[in-house]
Amino acid sequence: MSSWAPTKYKTKNWSSYNDSLKQRGSLSIWFDPEMVWTPPPSGKRGRQQQFSDAAIQTCLTRKVLFGMPLRQTTGFVQSLLRLVGVDWAAPDFSTLCRRQQTLNVSLPYRGSTGPLNLLIDSTGIKAEGEGEWNARKHGGSKRRVWRKIHIGIDEETLEVRAVEVTGSNIGDAPMLPELLNQIPSDQDIGSVTADGAYDTRKCHEAIAARDAHAVVPPRKNAKPWKPTSTGAIARNDAVNAQRYLGRTLWRRWSGYHRRSRVETKMHCIKLLGQSLMARDFERQVAEIQIRIAVLNRYTALGIPVTEPVGLVRMGKGEERPSPDLCNKAG
Repeated sequence: MSSWAPTKYKTKNWSSYNDSLKQRGSLSIWFDPEMVWTPPPSGKRGRQQQFSDAAIQTCLTRKVLFGMPLRQTTGFVQSLLRLVGVDWAAPDFSTLCRRQQTLNVSLPYRGSTGPLNLLIDSTGIKAEGEGEWNARKHGGSKRRVWRKIHIGIDEETLEVRAVEVTGSNIGDAPMLPELLNQIPSDQDIGSVTADGAYDTRKCHEAIAARDAHAVVPPRKNAKPWKPTSTGAIARNDAVNAQRYLGRTLWRRWSGYHRRSRVETKMHCIKLLGQSLMARDFERQVAEIQIRIAVLNRYTALGIPVTEPVGLVRMGKGEERPSPDLCNKAG
């Protein structure tokens, strides 16, 4: 009986990718001596801020990277400033804690060469909830508190372009329009790929409003909608195509398998910590955004470029070229 074997891939840029992996361990990539450490006067009455947002984000980036408490972060930054040889003051732990609540985190990204192909997914992450410390100290029941992370990544560069943080009581589908609103209106969106949880009218209408193609698998036993809008018509086409091809062939034909890349990015976010250190919601949002900024910086250093190689075994004594190779040859 014929069966598909996993396609083997070969990395073509091992030399440059190896150098980028080494750079991820360098402290110099997180510190720019040319940055504005002390902000210019704001012109408003009252005490002026002593540290810029870039300085606070730089310090909190070390905290997220190494999982350090705020006081250790202050000592680490002070020693780093001495090693670099700049005469700058380091913010103390109370300043970092206060500014994290209102910090406007800068998310660096390079941008894709053509239309943006957005991959969307969400996941939950543990947070320290009210009463958990008391339960851990004195015993008794505790309430588990979770936050949900909703992200959209660029398929080409693998950088996160949009992120939203909500409570665990918010579903996946309502946040897709919010993620699309974070993409500049002048940025062309080619496609939006998401799982079946986003198969709703509002999601399809939001995707159609950006003139993008929706790659969202219809739910099982899905019925066509009334073709009263562009989003409904596009969704009906997906329903008909899935009925004609079957779910498995439809996923291969539509390129739905590309969504695995955003699941890998979610795994990378949790590699920086399985739970959040911040206690209140605003600081938790800033902590997650800083994690995203760290991953985007890592990705900008270099990513592997792979190509399929070899043959796909179909059955006894049967082999044929990989389908990806066939597509390239065609």
